[in-house]
Amino acid sequence: MSSALLVVSEEGYWGEECVEPLTTLDDAGFDVTVATPSGGPAVLDERSVDPEEVDEETAEWVRDVHENDDRLNDPEPVATEEAADYDAVVFPGGHGTAWDVNQDEDARRILRNAVAGDSGKALVVCHAVGILAWTRTDDGSFLVDGRSITGFPNAWEEGIVDDLGRMPDGRKLPYWVEDEVKTAGADWDAELDAATSVTVDGDLLTARGPGSSAAAAETLLDELDV
Repeated sequence: MSSALLVVSEEGYWGEECVEPLTTLDDAGFDVTVATPSGGPAVLDERSVDPEEVDEETAEWVRDVHENDDRLNDPEPVATEEAADYDAVVFPGGHGTAWDVNQDEDARRILRNAVAGDSGKALVVCHAVGILAWTRTDDGSFLVDGRSITGFPNAWEEGIVDDLGRMPDGRKLPYWVEDEVKTAGADWDAELDAATSVTVDGDLLTARGPGSSAAAAETLLDELDV
């Protein structure tokens, strides 16, 4: 049986970006494991189930999965996981990743090894793409250097944070994804004129945001040839 690991935020994951790949992989017959940085329950960003942010059907679907999926509520600690044990590793987005997943050395280890492995794939979505700004290869170079990448763009971030860089909940966003991964050498294109944006560069797949989640999950299955 094919297997996949989802590395999910405890500071606030964006519902659709997690639930879409989770259920797609389930439907494809994958054995799916969920991990969080400390092993505590994954935390849902309430904005991602707010009817003013998403449609009611999506909100209800995400809420149901979040509340009832044992994997999200009783995950494994990231430090116990190895990329080599999985055919795919998925990093769902959400602003919360800026505070935990993207800064976690074990999450970065898993991403590095998934991309460097002989057969595995890694899918990184939205704000989780920020992890690439700190993930290095075994020789010390940035994993993202020279790679084609999409992710959550500055143009969208400007509509969320205030003039002091603060989120609607009052927390100051510590960095902007586009700025950081471009500094690390990424060939960045969020394809703002396209309805969806999913980029494949070798074993690394990236997706722009919530609206690209379904396309990203299907692209991952295509790349795994399942």
